[in-house]
Amino acid sequence: MIQDLFDLKGKIVLVTGGTHGIGMAIGKTLGQAGAKICVNDIDEAKLESCKAEYAEVGVDVFTLKFNVTDEADVDAGISKIEDEVGSIDILVNNAGIIKRVPILDMAISDYRQVIDVDLVAPFIVSKRVAPKMIEKGFGKIINMCSMMSVYGRNSVSAYASAKGGLKLLTANMCCEWAKHNLQINGIGPGYIATAQTAPIREGGHPFNDLVMTRTPANRWGEPEDVGNAALFLASKASDFVNGQVLYVDGGILANFGYVKGEND
Repeated sequence: MIQDLFDLKGKIVLVTGGTHGIGMAIGKTLGQAGAKICVNDIDEAKLESCKAEYAEVGVDVFTLKFNVTDEADVDAGISKIEDEVGSIDILVNNAGIIKRVPILDMAISDYRQVIDVDLVAPFIVSKRVAPKMIEKGFGKIINMCSMMSVYGRNSVSAYASAKGGLKLLTANMCCEWAKHNLQINGIGPGYIATAQTAPIREGGHPFNDLVMTRTPANRWGEPEDVGNAALFLASKASDFVNGQVLYVDGGILANFGYVKGEND
């Protein structure tokens, strides 16, 4: 049956940084599809508070603290998941940061931190989980890319550098691991309505006006829109989709020249 394609019962999922925002939306969606959800963070308070939010949709989440940029910490954390839950079938490399600083003002240490979290960490975590996926002959890795995997904007040089690199890392993982029945793909969220974007979604804010006039769908995306894309990439339905980035953006990348009222 068609619905069986999206059934994740028995699958073990790790969503890095899945304690809030888009990561939590992905975790909730995959959990409601039957998967056992594991999430990590470096913030104990977030790890504790997220449990109630997952429980609201009937998802029992396994939480643990480890730093995705620290190879030894990643190894210890994933070993704990393997010992207490089982080996990871689906990895969502979601943890990330952004620093909005012009190039000439950005400290090299800040640039390196963004690269470490947004690009090096997915390499570390994927490298740790891939061998057991290869051994099982099954695995799904979803890297959280960005619209800035393909274009730049003012003041986000480090973030765009990392996300551009992550797009090509996704392709290279595919080239090396597809033969073992691993599917490695990315998701490029558009402008999504989260707590972080709330201040700039107010009517009259210049950035809200930009999003609303340039997005053909004429709305901000919802975290659940990204969760639904993740379900496709985590499921059997995407077994022949590999090395791709799925942009969940309401069409903004397809037509940056769209202006509401002029193109209708």
